[in-house]
Amino acid sequence: MIGIFDSGVGGLTVVKEIKKLLPDVPIVYFGDTARLPYGNKSARTIQRFSSEIVEFLRDKGCKTIVIACNSASALAADYLREKYPNLEIYDVVSSGAEAVVEATNPPSLKFRQGKAKKVGVIGTTATINSSVYKKKIEGLDSEIEVFTQACPLFVYLVEENWTKRPETRKIARTYLRNLKLKKVDTLLLGCTHYPLLEKTISGVMGRRTEVIASGEKLAKVLKRELKNYKKGENRYYVSDLTEHFERLAERILKEKIKIERCTIS
Repeated sequence: MIGIFDSGVGGLTVVKEIKKLLPDVPIVYFGDTARLPYGNKSARTIQRFSSEIVEFLRDKGCKTIVIACNSASALAADYLREKYPNLEIYDVVSSGAEAVVEATNPPSLKFRQGKAKKVGVIGTTATINSSVYKKKIEGLDSEIEVFTQACPLFVYLVEENWTKRPETRKIARTYLRNLKLKKVDTLLLGCTHYPLLEKTISGVMGRRTEVIASGEKLAKVLKRELKNYKKGENRYYVSDLTEHFERLAERILKEKIKIERCTIS
């Protein structure tokens, strides 16, 4: 059983990728909708919230945990691994960094012959300020130049289902201007909400920039490493349930799901 958590609905983009490759593995999802967003909170607060959620998922029988929140991955992953040594804990930051390195190196030459090895990373303020992506990517390949940009409004735009509004495209152009000027060849969506804006982001960046989300890479890692598991039903929990969340969740997963409200502390 895999426990997956995020501050809100964005982590369901990771659930979607995992379900594609591991359709029979039961998933327990927790979206901390009552306390989102995590991107503007301190490391101590994010660690506390994350620890409470991990204990909830562990009590539900999850021995494998996926941190499907970039802010929590950046600021709480190491803390959680130390605190819960008996759990297998995966995070989207590590997977995202690996995916970017693979994309900007041969033989992945989708867009042109030769890569400039200039990588852009966008995320919440907390994720970008932590420099975690820059450190991980440069640790894997010191030749890669990493440029970052915080895009805090993107989370709110997704949560409000403004993904196709003209105002959203204007905001994206403003946020992405500097990365476009740097001529990055690869752009990592360093927040699990951002894949829901991928068409807008790709349109702003242009065809010469490959846009990558970490969920697909993480799903491949889990498929490789999870060997023995029992089939079961997926369960979805949130700390605050609204009709808006239900609609957005079903739009992401393309199926009707039962979501339960569950308070943790």
